[in-house]
Amino acid sequence: MTRKRRRLLFVVIGMSMLAIATGLVLYSLRSGIVFFYSPTDLMAQPAAMGRDVRLGGLVEKGSVVKDGDGVTTRFRVTDLKKSLPVAYKGVLPDLFREGQGVVVEGSLLPDGTFKANEVLAKHDEKYMPPEVAKALKASGEWRPDGQQGQGQQQQPSAAP
Repeated sequence: MTRKRRRLLFVVIGMSMLAIATGLVLYSLRSGIVFFYSPTDLMAQPAAMGRDVRLGGLVEKGSVVKDGDGVTTRFRVTDLKKSLPVAYKGVLPDLFREGQGVVVEGSLLPDGTFKANEVLAKHDEKYMPPEVAKALKASGEWRPDGQQGQGQQQQPSAAP
């Protein structure tokens, strides 16, 4: 075998090993990848059925209901175009309330209900998860805090 063929063989073997390693890494990470959807996106994606995804939007006003077992909570998440019923079994975050931005992680059931494994509520009045803000901006319904109350800010007074 000539030197040129030996070098070509090493390059081909090296590239094959690199491709196999990349494939194995991607395969092992695929179970940890969770995609974000708005209710409108999730209803349009039948492939998301039964797969773990994140659903984000606002908790629809008047939709929060506690089941008789005291542990299960049912509510609707909306992106102001469509809404999706959510069932969550567990303790909700302290900041969870109607009209609040929320991200829930779980899967869509065949009956159209989203079964949540985890509920994340925003942590203060100004925070909105970037994915939720993007979905609300796309629907034309999101108004950043900077547009509200301009000119109503108090100017700090200088002490004499």
